[in-house]
Amino acid sequence: MDTFQTQVTKQLERLQSKSLREIEKAVTEKRLKWWSDHEQLKKDRPITPRKAFETLFFDYMGLDKNDLPILSESEEEITWASQNPCPTLTACQQLNLDTRRVCRKAYEKSTQVFISQMDPELRFVRSYEEIRPHAAICRESIIRFDFEKAMRLAISEAQVSRQEGNKGYGAILWFGGKVLAAAHDTAGTEKDPSLHAEVNAIRQACRILGDANLCGAVLVSTCEPCPMCSSLAVWANITTLVYGASIKETAAPGRERILVDSAEIIAQSPVQIEVVPGVLREDCLKFYM
Repeated sequence: MDTFQTQVTKQLERLQSKSLREIEKAVTEKRLKWWSDHEQLKKDRPITPRKAFETLFFDYMGLDKNDLPILSESEEEITWASQNPCPTLTACQQLNLDTRRVCRKAYEKSTQVFISQMDPELRFVRSYEEIRPHAAICRESIIRFDFEKAMRLAISEAQVSRQEGNKGYGAILWFGGKVLAAAHDTAGTEKDPSLHAEVNAIRQACRILGDANLCGAVLVSTCEPCPMCSSLAVWANITTLVYGASIKETAAPGRERILVDSAEIIAQSPVQIEVVPGVLREDCLKFYM
């Protein structure tokens, strides 16, 4: 294994020669390659937040347990204080770069991709208020986010949509360990064709956070987002898109749809977004048949 100073030197070179998007892509590919070489770990079930934490930091990164003291733990969540010698922190300090920007743009999604190989419902959450060198530690968590429970909230929004005379779409946005926004389509009642459920949820979340960057967020929708909403998810930089019924399924009965799926929009975009289809698919399809 490289010495710490060698790791710092490599990180300095990386940060000076590559964009943060390029670093994110390279780190993601490296972590996925590691997973492909460790298939046996996928047999360990169930994957708890504790197990995901240990796999990431001890099996993959080889860190010292004493440098990551646990702050709190339950069956659904583990939170720790990262105090380990960090080459990214040291390189950022030498280059006068802000770790809040570098870590969020290059390392948050690549960490989530790694954790999602174990269980996509396990979500990586980092506090950007408690991150070195702006704080003594980096406060980080792995939290279980129940996709089906979240989809039921989105379905409730779709029911409200129908009651109001709209088309029956619902969405919620989860961020930082909680449901930050819940919304439904209001295009019919507000006479505005842009007001899809996902648009309304993303706008709510951005207003609450005072930030247009939703990196770390999960957008849950009863129906696969249309090209407009998928594009908005790209520009909002969400981390994960979860949906119930697909565009093609809802178009089959004759509903007017633009037949471009969300994965295609994301594949042509500059950002990395994980897509999880088919959550409570049958319950969601009932709104569109």
